[in-house]
Amino acid sequence: MTSYINGLAASLRYAKEFVIAASAYLFASKTHSAMPTLTPLDAVSHLDPLVIRILGQNPGPFTLQGTNTYLVGAGKRKILIDTGEPNIQQYIALLRSTLAEEQCEIDSIIITHWHHDHVGGINNVLKEVIGHEMFWSVPVWSENSTISHRQSSIWDFERKKVPVYKIKREAGEDASQFHYVEDGHAVHVDGATLRFVKTPGHTSDHASLWLEEEHVLFSGDCILGEGTTVFEDLYDYMNSLGKIKVLYPKRIYPGHGPVVEKCEQKVDEYIQHRMKRENQIIETLQKLGEATSMDITVAVYSDSPLSVRLAALNNVKLHLNKLIKDEQVEMSSFGVYRLLRKHVKVTVIFDLNSPQMNLLKKLASTDF
Repeated sequence: MTSYINGLAASLRYAKEFVIAASAYLFASKTHSAMPTLTPLDAVSHLDPLVIRILGQNPGPFTLQGTNTYLVGAGKRKILIDTGEPNIQQYIALLRSTLAEEQCEIDSIIITHWHHDHVGGINNVLKEVIGHEMFWSVPVWSENSTISHRQSSIWDFERKKVPVYKIKREAGEDASQFHYVEDGHAVHVDGATLRFVKTPGHTSDHASLWLEEEHVLFSGDCILGEGTTVFEDLYDYMNSLGKIKVLYPKRIYPGHGPVVEKCEQKVDEYIQHRMKRENQIIETLQKLGEATSMDITVAVYSDSPLSVRLAALNNVKLHLNKLIKDEQVEMSSFGVYRLLRKHVKVTVIFDLNSPQMNLLKKLASTDF
């Protein structure tokens, strides 16, 4: 009888999560907080001899100053990294004028991940910037994507038979627009080699790009120039931060925000921020014995307004999923979590001796 009552109480607590989360969502949807003060960025910036940054002209709470797109290369042929959002004519005009001023053309396109503020402008770039003459030969590169066919319908370049490249998903439905590449795949243009570094976590298909000639990293949304990023899988995300840390990039060119100069410090800040939250969750479970994700959210984010509780609840669940993978926490069928052991140690979740890590270490230590 006692176990039945405990289970019923846990079920009620679990149901309460959805009520509070829904209330938080409705409240947040009607509450628009002011954007934080951001570092001003020029619309077009020559960051080094091989890299030009062009802002996507789509500023907002999630895109910060806007999506950073990059032209990479030393000669007439350039690689375009990411394409911004769809139908942003100010961006298309900037891209056109920059190509004209530099007397160069887009040789290929690389997409860091499937989010609409990175892939959405592909069709506009192919149609309105590259033009009909080059429309048939420009490859578009990307890693594995989780885009559904409904979402991918915004791209009609598949009908034009433009080659598009990405890593194939191991399981599940995948979009058919991309040709698939592997982790470590290299794309070459005049004076520049970009190598795919698979960095999942923000999304399952996320890729960063290592510019071999400069020892710099295009981080997509894995690392931002300001603030912290969101993620789908914290376990994978922490692994990706470990991969970036081993590379020791001289600079990081992020998907949003200014250039990161103090790269090791930035990566450490990201890791420490997540570990601080994880330790708070562990301490809460040690104190409560067992708790739902909402119980933990209320304890950890006790000073946060209701308008941020939904995002906080999601973060807590992602942390708990990681702790389950680390075999530090278990969840009952009623959605109640508890620690598997009292003394928790931090687990190294990336294999420093894997072939991919050995390749990264070799690249990071090579002088070009």
